[in-house]
Amino acid sequence: MNAKRTDGRTKIAVVTGAGSGIGRAVAVELLRTGWSVALAGRRAGTLEETAALAADAGRAAGDTTGGEALAVRTDVSRPQDVSALFAAAVGRFGRVDLLFNNAGTFGPGGVPVEELPYEAWRHVVDTNLNGAFLCAQAAYRQMKEQDPQGGRIINNGSISAHTPRPLSVAYTATKHALTGLTKSLSLDGRPYRIAVGQIDIGNAATDMTERMRTGALQANGETAPEPVMDVADVARTVRHMAELPLEANMQFATVLATTMPYVGRG
Repeated sequence: MNAKRTDGRTKIAVVTGAGSGIGRAVAVELLRTGWSVALAGRRAGTLEETAALAADAGRAAGDTTGGEALAVRTDVSRPQDVSALFAAAVGRFGRVDLLFNNAGTFGPGGVPVEELPYEAWRHVVDTNLNGAFLCAQAAYRQMKEQDPQGGRIINNGSISAHTPRPLSVAYTATKHALTGLTKSLSLDGRPYRIAVGQIDIGNAATDMTERMRTGALQANGETAPEPVMDVADVARTVRHMAELPLEANMQFATVLATTMPYVGRG
């Protein structure tokens, strides 16, 4: 466990999309291993559930050293919400050591390009790309000015940052763009000890991916069930990336269900 900084103080994380799925799993993993975490999401109730799950997990493991959770209702596509999120995190904990930039949406699935409403496209872009930028910008500003200087940003990319699924133009476009955001932030953060990496995740078992168990559209036009992996394995990977010293960076990591149809012909 490495939830302490070199000065012996507890590390502080901001996790967006923390009310469900991958964000919840990562937040619980960090909290139960001693991080203090600002939980960001659209619904305050689900954020409180995440905090309670972390406390339960810590007790079940006999761990009484879990970190402190702070729930902050946040729409990452709104600049004022993002500013308020980081102000709340710094106001409670004093600094930010990690941003897990996770909030995202698939948007309407299975819609042909020619039928996709502009409003749907804009919603996906505002959440997945603009929201990621706004949170990264706020984290960057804080990490640059705090003492000790620096921190880490981990963006949640996707297998779709490499290879699209059929009928997923908005989601795929934003995830490809997120890779560019990661590279640019990583370069610009070097002088300020800000390390930036990306985790690309394939078929983690969450409510959002439940449909894959019963059947997902394939590139050949068929619908077929796909294997999934335990979301806890994703959370442990994120924690490993997060707990590297700032002198080391996992620039890109891919974690996926071993037999999902991604490499080769599936």
